Formats: sequence, structure tokens, C-alpha cells
Amino acid sequence: MKNYVKEGQKLPMFGIGPYLIAGMGIITLICMILSNNLLISGKLEGIWVTLFRIAGSLLIVSGVIIWYIGAVRSDMDDSITENRLKTDGIYAWVRNPMYSGLWIIITGVGMMCHNAWILITPVINWGLMTVVLINTEEKWLCGLYGKEYDEYRKHVNRCIPWKRHR
Repeated sequence: MKNYVKEGQKLPMFGIGPYLIAGMGIITLICMILSNNLLISGKLEGIWVTLFRIAGSLLIVSGVIIWYIGAVRSDMDDSITENRLKTDGIYAWVRNPMYSGLWIIITGVGMMCHNAWILITPVINWGLMTVVLINTEEKWLCGLYGKEYDEYRKHVNRCIPWKRHR
């Protein structure tokens, strides 16, 4: 997959991302359709509807913020085009803030259908994201940055934003 911006750039600008996010969106959409038509045993009522909508809204807002910081405010594009490993800012909290933000947004959207069965999708999507990232971008980054990337991934979570531990 080539979508390089300049000569000598070693990583694609978008990587596997568009395909991964589309896959997670499709999984969630299928589960939303199933939860409203086939898996009605999980349909919530009363206060649970409100709680799911509040939680979903908070997840959507949080995901947008995480994605925005990782995609727009972090200068990640410059790091990619200059072949530099990005480890500061939000990248000190999570290795993949753009994927994480979109995963959180997709989870929030799913919660808007207020069906308990939808709670399966974040786990499925996390598993998909983990497998895809380990087998694509993490291999690319290991090959490009070696020990520097190995050290970085020992201390920073792949998908869940969390304070760096040493």
C-alpha cells in the first residue's frame, strides 16, 4: 500500500487505517441491526436507555477529542514524512490515538441503540484492531525503528489511552 507524500518516506500516510475503521464500523452496524431486530432480548428500557445514551454521548465526545488530538494537533503527518517515531503528547498515552478515538466513537454510536448485546462489539472491535495492528503497523514500525519502538511499546498501551508507566 503506497500513499507516500515525499520521496524517502518509509511509512504510508494512512496505513491500514481506512480498512480497519471500515471493518469496525461494519461490525458495529451489523450488531446494531441485529440488536434491534433479532436480539431483542437485550433491549433496555427505562433508566437504562438514558444511561446508555449518556454513556454513548460521552464516548463519542471523548473519541472525537482523542482522534482530533492524535490526527490534527500532534503533527503526526510531519513525523511520518520525516520518518520520526512520535512518542510525545497524546502518543505518550496511547500508541494509536486515531484508531483509539474512532474505536471509542464507534462504541458510543453503538450504545445509542440501547441494547445490552451491543456491549459485545467493543470487545470484538478491540480484538480486530489489536490483531490488525500487530500484523501490520507494528511490524512496519519495528522494522523501521527497532529498539526505539520496542522500548516505546513496553511503556505505552496500543489502544486504550492510559498514563505512561515505566
